[in-house]
Amino acid sequence: MDNGLLKKVRKIEIKTKSLSHQIFAGEYHSAFKGRGMAFSEVREYQFGDDVRNMDWNVTARLRAPYVKVFEEERELTVVLLVDVSSSGIFGTTSKSKRELLAEIAAVLSFSASANNDKVGALFFSSKVEKFIPPKKGRSHLLRILRELLEFEPQTKGTNISEALRFLTNAIKRKCTAFLLSDLMDVDQQGKPNYEEALKVAVNRHDLSVINIYDPRERNLPDIGLVRIKDAETGEQMWVDTSSKAVRNHYATWGREVLRNSTTLFNRFKVDSVSISTDQDYVKGLMALFKQH
Repeated sequence: MDNGLLKKVRKIEIKTKSLSHQIFAGEYHSAFKGRGMAFSEVREYQFGDDVRNMDWNVTARLRAPYVKVFEEERELTVVLLVDVSSSGIFGTTSKSKRELLAEIAAVLSFSASANNDKVGALFFSSKVEKFIPPKKGRSHLLRILRELLEFEPQTKGTNISEALRFLTNAIKRKCTAFLLSDLMDVDQQGKPNYEEALKVAVNRHDLSVINIYDPRERNLPDIGLVRIKDAETGEQMWVDTSSKAVRNHYATWGREVLRNSTTLFNRFKVDSVSISTDQDYVKGLMALFKQH
């Protein structure tokens, strides 16, 4: 690993590790744990215990309050589905969508690791580019982090269905999966192309979606005639941003794409959050965790 990349990895590790310990460990645990709990034993009630765990039979028999103690049946397996398509290069704020996505993925990785969970990663563009099977350990985490920062995809497009189908086939037991993407995978009407694959994946796994976007993708500034290029197709065109009709059409399209994806996620009860490159992603992640 060259020195430049090593510094980047170290910097992001320090920042995200402290974030995941200070803020997310408890939130993450309460959001994603507790689904595979096995009854273990009873003990006397202590101040602060959840009264919903009271064992009323034992309490009545011993004439003292007792609570049930549960333990995790198994640790979680967390899989990050990371969009590495070319549209992620776009950025008009301090960081690109890809950089923000990498940092959020790192926070999720360290949060999972802090809770003794296995972490895996799947990098996708218009195909599944790379799959790192779930494992524990710091060296494994650093490998994922390294790939997040330097991975170069072979193709430029986006195919979310491919990623979801791979997840369904590769991970047999139920896992907690995060899809991190700008969701730029829609038809000409702005409707998601991945509905069928999503439907299958959510029946198998606990899926959450983190939608990363740049503010300029939702509102076009008035800066005159500009040439824009689609990073995924290479298509170029001149756009007159001084035209109010053009700006309104652009904003309407962005809202329609967002509305369609949100409607789809709501229908399949998939927790989702949209985070802009100019926003504090901590608030976005906390909001996502609280949906569980």
